[in-house]
Amino acid sequence: MKIALVGYGKMGRLIHAVAEQKNHTIAVSVDVAAKDATVIVKAGDGAAVAEAVRAACVDGIIEFSHPHAVLGNINALLPLGIPLVVGTTGWSSHLDEVTQLAKTCGGVLLYSSNFSIGVNMFFKIVEEAAKLMQQFSEYDTAIQEMHHNQKADSPSGTALELARRIMKNSQTKTEIVDDAFHERPHPSQLHVSSMRCGAMLGTHTVFFDSRADTIELTHRARSREGFAHGAVFALEKLVDGVRTGTFRRGSVYTTNDIF
Repeated sequence: MKIALVGYGKMGRLIHAVAEQKNHTIAVSVDVAAKDATVIVKAGDGAAVAEAVRAACVDGIIEFSHPHAVLGNINALLPLGIPLVVGTTGWSSHLDEVTQLAKTCGGVLLYSSNFSIGVNMFFKIVEEAAKLMQQFSEYDTAIQEMHHNQKADSPSGTALELARRIMKNSQTKTEIVDDAFHERPHPSQLHVSSMRCGAMLGTHTVFFDSRADTIELTHRARSREGFAHGAVFALEKLVDGVRTGTFRRGSVYTTNDIF
């Protein structure tokens, strides 16, 4: 499979290495600053990104850029009709317009807040835990996430996805709060707290707490390699699914559709 990488930072380079280990070819890498990228474009120039990808005649695209750039990249790349995997977070508030664009232009996109296979299993474990804990009103729920000090968005997309899945399976929690509390929280509020420090990789903990005890469910990443393997796996599934008709053009998918 010939792949285009949009965003050639640490993750982009790691995806490059993993893709080649799996006998794929990186036909083009696009970035705004990385000197070792195949093509360097000006920040915000989605047309140049799309042209670099189109000229490379690729089978699929993996986008791991920056929260400030991702929406422009999606808008430029979807109309190419090439299967697109997006790992950049920070754009979920625009999901409706991206879904509409896919329908209009016939593009196909698969996105996730986290492509790690372990994290996707963690999502399902947390969902089941939230269902189980609903019968015990004495337990409150909260989420804490920790990342390195170079991460551009807060809270993490993974933490927000955990929050959404908890609320989907909770009769109590209906509102995400990711800011400091200045008064006593309402029982319907689900607190998502963030810490940025040093070089630590992503750690996400879900708490179920009562006067009697605390249950903690934690996923701790040891390296970025799991994210890279998951992203390449997702593109393999998406490209094959479009070819066989399992995935339809004009649609937006998530890792729920491949795991």
